[in-house]
Amino acid sequence: MNLKRLHYFWFVGHAGGVTDAAKQLHLTPQTVSAQIKLLERELGVALFRPAGRGLELTEAGRAALSYADEIIALGDEMSAALRVHADHVLPVFRLGISGVVPKSLAHRLIAPLSRLPEPLRLVCRQGDIDALLAELAVHRLDAVVTDRPMPPGLAIRGHNHKLGESAAAFFAPPRLADGGAAFPHCLNGAPLLLPGNGAAVRGEIERWLGEVRIFPQVLGEFDDSGLMKAYAQDSGAYFPAPAVLTEEICELYGVREVGRVEGVREVFWLISTERRVRHPAVRAVLDAVRAGLFPPRLGCSGPSHGTPAGRKAP
Repeated sequence: MNLKRLHYFWFVGHAGGVTDAAKQLHLTPQTVSAQIKLLERELGVALFRPAGRGLELTEAGRAALSYADEIIALGDEMSAALRVHADHVLPVFRLGISGVVPKSLAHRLIAPLSRLPEPLRLVCRQGDIDALLAELAVHRLDAVVTDRPMPPGLAIRGHNHKLGESAAAFFAPPRLADGGAAFPHCLNGAPLLLPGNGAAVRGEIERWLGEVRIFPQVLGEFDDSGLMKAYAQDSGAYFPAPAVLTEEICELYGVREVGRVEGVREVFWLISTERRVRHPAVRAVLDAVRAGLFPPRLGCSGPSHGTPAGRKAP
């Protein structure tokens, strides 16, 4: 059924004639009359009959008007409900977080979003960098946090914002940390857990181990940094993590830092589709970082301004 024609019929039925209904609808009487005839043809019944200078409803017309009253009322109710719903719908911010980014660091980054003047609905997606960038390309994500800048040559208009970098620290359960040699020699022949090949720092760690001629026994590789830390407790193994998170890691996992390597740096980036960031949520993340998320006293440097993908940050 054509609801526009039903709407015209409802006006005519309550006005008692086409002319008065046409004035209320701001249409010509001919237009309204034509629409009523089309509705009658569609329903297969006559809805009006002549009565003096006006029209009166037939029996079918009175039944139709009763139904039309309910339909129009439901339509008005739906419109009102949707307006109320629209007033209470929060703006959505969709953030992709690479699995190699430590959960505690990711939490530090998103924490400022809960304190924005205007509340928003946060949607976090986790995955590998390629899948997240594909989502960013089709605007299913507003930004991506990862451990590497967006590589050049991708057909994505994205911009890299360096959040900061941290020296790599090595941790171990107390029984292992207390009984080993001095760092880094304690790693030689010792059980070690490493980030998966998808982590940018993995190659840096292997390069450093080769330079210092340390040959640990690699017990596992993990794409999920939180799982790696938890497994280290059960397996009694060393594992690397950003030095900026030392206090949290030691408290949460009951481990100790045995040493850190300034030459091995974990760098974290925020990739957005904006060169000059306007989104208030992205702005809040960057402002929080600049306010001290990567304090220099922990061997970490803070964020740079956004740079186009494919170029090195200053």
